[in-house]
Amino acid sequence: MSNPLPPKMHSIIQQTASSKALTLTTTPIPTPNHAEGEHLIQIKACSPCAGELLWPKNFPPPTARTLIPCPDMAGIVISAPKDSPFQPGDEVYSRTNYIRPGNAREYSIAVTDELAHKPKSLSWVQAAAVPVSAQTAWQVLFVHALASAGDGKEMDLEAAKLAWAGKRVLITAASGGVGIWLVQLATLLGAEVVGTCGSRNVELVRSLGAKEVLDYQVVDLKEWATQSPSDKVDVVVDCVGGKALGDAWWTVKDGGVVLSIYQPPLQVCPDGFEGKSVKDLFFVMQPERRQLEEISKLIEKGLCRGLVDSIWPLEQYEEVFKRLDGGHAKGKIIFDLGEYTSNVV
Repeated sequence: MSNPLPPKMHSIIQQTASSKALTLTTTPIPTPNHAEGEHLIQIKACSPCAGELLWPKNFPPPTARTLIPCPDMAGIVISAPKDSPFQPGDEVYSRTNYIRPGNAREYSIAVTDELAHKPKSLSWVQAAAVPVSAQTAWQVLFVHALASAGDGKEMDLEAAKLAWAGKRVLITAASGGVGIWLVQLATLLGAEVVGTCGSRNVELVRSLGAKEVLDYQVVDLKEWATQSPSDKVDVVVDCVGGKALGDAWWTVKDGGVVLSIYQPPLQVCPDGFEGKSVKDLFFVMQPERRQLEEISKLIEKGLCRGLVDSIWPLEQYEEVFKRLDGGHAKGKIIFDLGEYTSNVV
C-alpha cells in the first residue's frame, strides 16, 4: 500500500445491547484474519437497517463483539487473502454477517462469501443501498415463498419465472428498502403485484411494476378482500409486521402463503380468520455472494435499481436513526463516508 493506515478510525458505537443510545467515537482499525477469508475494506458508504438497534437485545450475537450498526456497505479492498477473487483496489459491496461488527466505521471486515463486485454503473452511495434489501427480496422469491414447489431449494431464474408466472402477490411497505426490490423482482418473474404504501409513494410503487397500489391510510385490506374475493392473492410478503401484517392475512387465498421478514406471521393472525391450508413463514436473510453477483447483473442490465432516500454524514447519526425509526423512508438511508480521509490520531 502506498499510504500507511492511520492508528484509529471514526466509528458509530451502540453503547449497550439493552439501549438504543449511540455515540460517534474513535476505535482501532480492525485486523483481518486472511486465513479465515477476511478482507479489510475501506468503507465509502454504509446503510442502517430498520430495527437493527433492537437486534443485540433480542438476538444477541453468538460471541461478544463491539456493537457497530449498518450491515450494508460499499468500499475498496485494502487487504485480502492471496486466493481471494477480491484483491486490493477492487470496488466491492456487501451485507456483512451479524456475527461481526457492522460497517458504520471507516474500515470494516468482510469475508469472501458475502462480498460481490460493485456494479460499475453505481456510485458508492447507490451501491450501499442494495445488498440487504435486494438479497432479502431475492431469498423471499427464489427460495422461501414457494418452497413447497421446490423443497426449499433455491430456484434459478428460469425456474422462478415458471413458478411465479400468473401468481398474485401482496407486498406490504412496498416503497421501503426491501419492498421496492420485491416489487421489481416479482414483476420481472411474471407475478402480478399488489403493493401497499402511503399516498405520497403510490406512483413510485406503480412505476416499479405493481399492477395495483393500495394506500394503507385509506384502504382496509379486509374490506378490500371481502368485496372482491377474486382479488385475493397467492402470496403475502410482509415487510413491516404489526397491524399491516395482521390485516394482510385477510387477503390470502386458501392454500396460499403468508411470509414476513419482520415477525412470525402467526403472532398477529387475526381472530376470526378462516382461511384453509395457509402456510406461514418467517426467515432472516443470510448474505450470499452468488446471489449478490446475480443482482449486480440485473442492475447492470438496467432491469432493477435501488433507491436512496437520503444521504448523511456519520456525525448526524441521531437524525438518521430517528428517520429510520419513523418508518417513512422512501428506499434506503445512507451514510456517506467520502468526506473522511482516515487521519484520526
